Amino acid sequence: MTSSPRPPHAGSRPHPTDGTARGGEPASAQRYLLDNARAEAGERFVWLAELFDGVTRGHVDRLGLRAGARCWEVGAGGPGVPEALAAAVGPTGYVLATDIDPSWLKAGDGYEVRRHDVAADPPPEPGTFDLVHARLVLVHVPDRARALATMAAALRPGGWLLVEDADTALQPLACLDDRGPAQQRANRLRDAVRELLARRGADLRYGRTLPRALREAGLVDVAAAGFFPVGGTACDRLEAATIRHVRGELLAAGLADETEIDAHLAAVDAGTLDLTLAPLISAWGRRPAEHPATVG
Repeated sequence: MTSSPRPPHAGSRPHPTDGTARGGEPASAQRYLLDNARAEAGERFVWLAELFDGVTRGHVDRLGLRAGARCWEVGAGGPGVPEALAAAVGPTGYVLATDIDPSWLKAGDGYEVRRHDVAADPPPEPGTFDLVHARLVLVHVPDRARALATMAAALRPGGWLLVEDADTALQPLACLDDRGPAQQRANRLRDAVRELLARRGADLRYGRTLPRALREAGLVDVAAAGFFPVGGTACDRLEAATIRHVRGELLAAGLADETEIDAHLAAVDAGTLDLTLAPLISAWGRRPAEHPATVG
């Protein structure tokens, strides 16, 4: 899986792939703080791809994805990972990309697109996938154990599940070098965003639990690794897009004011904050032939 995925064009949201109006989305889509309905989502996909797609591709390569394999990308968001998976498995393989709001996915780019809620819907084509992958999805899902069971049930015997999620409680700061007013303001706003996420049901300590969660889902050969970006354009642009995305919620909740947000965005644009993110924990496990995975 060595191809370089093409990120979505920021600010240009495609029409929903199945014509379903936003009012018809599942309740879980409407609960998600960083939903796909705003232009900022496209910007976030660009910079998340820049930061993490190489990490994901590295893990997928080590798991031995080959031409002809069948893959399910869960909560895909943007097209970067589905395109890279499609390039890796080639025309004899198959890639399914799903999301509760698949508006940023482009059917016909080498993968199939479906609307799917991993926490509520049954697994598509259970027992058939060589690889199932989700990144920055389960931390936001209320019934994480059921979502994991759904993904495990989709695996063929011997297939791999790769789950990657942040652990924002493990490293909660926006600026590790908390040396001045701008850095301290950045950390206050990061705390405010974490508070909004927690109010929407996100588990800010979920990343560290992934190895245990995969074993509890019946998988074997479980292992994990972490990735921790510090500084650079991608961290800055992701921060700016995220703050703009949740600006209204921050103001409505009284967690920040207009002046504070504007000052922070100006500091981000100046490129002097050395912003960082929470560690991304990647964990993987294999479905054994002798213990079929089932959805409870």
